[in-house]
Order: sequence, then structure tokens, then C-alpha cells
Amino acid sequence: MGKKVSVDRPEFKAAEEDVRSRVKGLLSIKGKRTVTSFHRELGLLVWEKCGMARSKEGLEEALQKIPALREEFWQNVNVLGDGQELNQSLEFAGRVADFLEFAELMCLDAFERNESCGGHFRVEYQTADGEALRNDDEFCYVSAWEYTGSRKRPVAYKEPLLFENVRLAQRSYK
Repeated sequence: MGKKVSVDRPEFKAAEEDVRSRVKGLLSIKGKRTVTSFHRELGLLVWEKCGMARSKEGLEEALQKIPALREEFWQNVNVLGDGQELNQSLEFAGRVADFLEFAELMCLDAFERNESCGGHFRVEYQTADGEALRNDDEFCYVSAWEYTGSRKRPVAYKEPLLFENVRLAQRSYK
């Protein structure tokens, strides 16, 4: 078993303070909208603009609306209860705050992928038969995104995918 990490480390104390500050912030807003209303609005936006079929225009719209929705969330959400005991409303608010960050990242990644491949179907990248049009020359990689802070653009790291036993091919489901 590994060595136990000490809670006296500065990194632990900084993370703990960050959580306390976030909880205090969420509970102090006392806005007019419920957490559920933000969750539903975000879910519908992502479903419509970054779902199974997506387009450049729809993704651009989502990338405009999500930051605005996030700003409204942090100014107008109403989280019931307090932080002294188990608070499911507070837990949900924390998850929705994370969803707002993740949804924007998902839309950004989809926007930058100018091809259709697997579950990434961009309507402007399809064959005459309506099948996914791949672009393996430019998009044969796996990516990881680094969070650089709220309201800051994340950094993409790309690693080429190398196939030794499988040949990449355009698929047809017709």
C-alpha cells in the first residue's frame, strides 16, 4: 500500500480552501433560478447543438450561449439549504457548475474536429450517401484538454493514433 498523503501539505490546504470558497459562493448567490432550470437549459442546448448530428453554426451558437449561461448561473442560481449538513441541492449545484465547464469543452472539441467519424457527425462532413466523411490525415489523434481556469481557453494536447493491425476505412451502414 502507498504512503498516506498528509493533510498538512500546502496543496491539500489550497484545495480545501478552494472547495470552501466555492460552497460559500454557491450558497450566497440567492438568485431567482433553480439549479434544475440551469441543468435543463444546458442539457437541451447540448442535445440540440452538440448531439449526434452537429454543425459548425450550431456549435458556434453553443459556444456563445454556454459562457453566457455559466455567467448567469454564478449570478442568479438559488441553492437551497446551507453547507452545515448533507445538502443534495448544493451537491447538484456543484455538478451543474462542472457540467457548464464540460459542455463548453465538449462543444469546443467538436467544433475543432472538421470531420465525421463514429459518434462525431458533423453535417457538413458527409458523403453523398449521408455517411460519415472521415479526415484521417488531420484528425487521427486522441486529445486531452488541460483546464487553465474559469473563463480561460483550455489547452489541447494531441497524440497521434498509430494502427499496426487495423486499417482505417470509410464505413457505410447502407
